[in-house]
Amino acid sequence: MEFPTIDPLVAAGVLASTAATDAVYVFFNAAVSTRRRVAAASWSSAWYLLSAFAVISYTSNWVYVLFAAAGAWIGGFASVTALDYVAPPLKKRTEEDQRP
Repeated sequence: MEFPTIDPLVAAGVLASTAATDAVYVFFNAAVSTRRRVAAASWSSAWYLLSAFAVISYTSNWVYVLFAAAGAWIGGFASVTALDYVAPPLKKRTEEDQRP
């Protein structure tokens, strides 16, 4: 089995678009959890637009799935980290509020 050729720009594009897609998915879920309809709808729309590039790219070459997986991991990790700074979890917020 021969290893397919990888275009570095497409690979970087797939990695970046899936990282962004996963980050948007996390923010979409946060908006749904807090019942913000307009924000949830907007994040959902962005989610589908961003995923289109990655899906089109890796369906033409299976190797790009590896870059998509790496981008999804990066996007999920970075966005949950960002959520901790923007809106700390309720448990943390409660502990901070109880300090004298």
